[in-house]
Amino acid sequence: MDQGSTFWSQVGFSLSVLAVALIITRITRFLIGRFFRRAAVKLKVDPTRYNFFKNAMDFIIYLIAVVVIFRSIPAFREYGNTLLTGAGILAAAIGFASQSAFSNIISGVFLVSFRPFSVGDRVRIGQLYTGDVEDITLRHTIIKDFENRRIVIPNTVISNEIIINSTITDERVCVFLEIPVTFESDLKRAMKIMEEEALKHRYCIENRSEEDKRRGDGVVVVRTLSVLENGIMLRAWVWARNPTDAFDMKCDLIEAVKLRFDEAGIRIPYPHRVLLTAPAPTSTHPLPHEQAKD
Repeated sequence: MDQGSTFWSQVGFSLSVLAVALIITRITRFLIGRFFRRAAVKLKVDPTRYNFFKNAMDFIIYLIAVVVIFRSIPAFREYGNTLLTGAGILAAAIGFASQSAFSNIISGVFLVSFRPFSVGDRVRIGQLYTGDVEDITLRHTIIKDFENRRIVIPNTVISNEIIINSTITDERVCVFLEIPVTFESDLKRAMKIMEEEALKHRYCIENRSEEDKRRGDGVVVVRTLSVLENGIMLRAWVWARNPTDAFDMKCDLIEAVKLRFDEAGIRIPYPHRVLLTAPAPTSTHPLPHEQAKD
């Protein structure tokens, strides 16, 4: 094959590779754009904020096409090796710098896809952050805590933590009201007081199933939970409509039950400590001034 035919075959190959790259970029942009439009509707954000991701994919596809061309044509191979060396260093630097941001984007995609929580849900992230979800992006999640502060948490952190969602399917909350009493206290009277105070509270709701009603369980169930060192722990199961009502009800019931216990002479135990002090040691050897007198 003469040089002219070889040249035109190489040109045809290069154009074919670029054409395939163009088609792949069009398909990729369409698929990514459709996904981000759906995600933007769920997250209530502008989909144009994620155009950089589509542009980055275009750059990667065309870069692969150029690498294929330079590696396939012998005349360009030497220049390609030099360019690839420089491009590899640059790509490594960019990849290292954007690793955290890209991880947050991938975690955001998973949050959008699997939806462990939505805007407005009350969640607890791990053991440190609790509040209402105010905003979700593909990079971070904003939670408004109970002190009206905004907590901005990267999506990678959320993906690695245990998420407790109080409103994902059912907002009702069972409050555990635990109060200890001394061994000498009237248990039946104490349990009756806890039940009465819970039933009187405005946030207490009916949550019994038909099976619970057939068994004769009350709206509020109070049982002895455990034996402590200095008393007996009582627990009341009280239901509220949502976490906010549950928190307010628990605070009110602790105060109300304590006051009723005082009126009924029921004591709440507190820890006792007995300190034993050893007597001062007595010495059998005379002191120096005693020896002088002798």
